[in-house]
Amino acid sequence: MALAFTLDPAVDRTLHDGLVTLWTDVSNAGGAVGFVPPVTADAVRPELVKHLTSMTEGRTRLLVGQDANGEVAAAAFLTLNTHRLMRHWIWLYTVMVHPTHQGKGYGRDLLASAAEAARGLDGIEAIRLTCRGGTGADRFYEACGYKEVGRVPGAIRVAEGDDRDDVVMLLPLY
Repeated sequence: MALAFTLDPAVDRTLHDGLVTLWTDVSNAGGAVGFVPPVTADAVRPELVKHLTSMTEGRTRLLVGQDANGEVAAAAFLTLNTHRLMRHWIWLYTVMVHPTHQGKGYGRDLLASAAEAARGLDGIEAIRLTCRGGTGADRFYEACGYKEVGRVPGAIRVAEGDDRDDVVMLLPLY
């Protein structure tokens, strides 16, 4: 069954907790979403608050995918550029699908919904994201239409002696 995607949902306690759980579970399953396992909900919560603050300031939009039971199964943040010369593209951050839903096509659905949402924003022509090299995420994004446009070798240190490339990817919307 497909997920139901909502752009800019009202963030109540249930959604807040669902996002924290999603982010924690994705991180602990090895997802490259800003943490290295093991991570706790207490470590994730302040990062979510930063995104929520950016939403209140009108700089970030939240896209949530919920399963048939209403549980948060996927999420991503679309962030507008504040630099006047870069307002024609947005960032896609913290792209997550719950580990129990991997392999169901929900990641592709999430990215398609993010592209649809971005097309609905005035003047937006592309989506840009970065991903951690060595995870296979770059191949997934390429399969969804993104193109690698840059790579910074060893820019991400996940552990001492384990540096990964920071891969920059772009999806033109038109």
